[in-house]
Amino acid sequence: MAESASGKMAGRRVIVTGAASGIGKEIARLFHAEGAKLALIDLSEEALAEVATGLDAAAIPLDLADGAAIEAAVVRAAEAMGGIDGIVNCAAYSKGGPIEQMTDEILGRFVAVNLTAPYILCRTALPYMREAESATIVNIASGQGILPNTPNNTAYAATKGGLIAFSKSLACEVAPRIRVNALAPGLTNTPMASFLFKDYPDPTQAPFVQQYALRRIAEPIEIAKGVLFLSCDDSSYVTGIVLPVDGGRTYH
Repeated sequence: MAESASGKMAGRRVIVTGAASGIGKEIARLFHAEGAKLALIDLSEEALAEVATGLDAAAIPLDLADGAAIEAAVVRAAEAMGGIDGIVNCAAYSKGGPIEQMTDEILGRFVAVNLTAPYILCRTALPYMREAESATIVNIASGQGILPNTPNNTAYAATKGGLIAFSKSLACEVAPRIRVNALAPGLTNTPMASFLFKDYPDPTQAPFVQQYALRRIAEPIEIAKGVLFLSCDDSSYVTGIVLPVDGGRTYH
């Protein structure tokens, strides 16, 4: 949770996907503390309801692989909040494996959740966002979209790299009224990444953590603070970038 709030998101109406756990949950908590009104989307209905209740937010259970249902969810979010002037596309699918084992079904879900869903969600929300004074979109990509050097990760890296390209292209298209940026987290202490650390009581001793200049993994709040920066007036002259928040993994 935020130690102290300064109202940086006061009056903002924001959709956050993947909000039931991990980074998305922390973003929702931080944005609420900073004064935002929220509509939260996640596949996990029970966990989402618990988070939303605590934040007085609209809970919209949704499988983002169901592209046909996304438009209705955005309309529902706009009605619940009285408009939309912020989006954080945080939900992701990350079931890795060797390319030889990557079936069309699994690949299709990667593309649907990591790339197509943010595209449809942004497209549907644009009419609402164009009515806002200062609207922002932040797409949560990955360090693997910048420096894809991990085996058995082709589908994830490809879709996250695509999300970065989409973000930059959209920033050009919807400027100057709407700002669009991507944020690329490094390894973060979340349920989605927990399998990577299960054999290491001290995650800092994991060999892959040695790629990071800061020699540790991130906590979700550290990623959330980067998203807050890109979503508030602190970044009012920033659009079309990918911001690595990765402890120095990709700068070299």
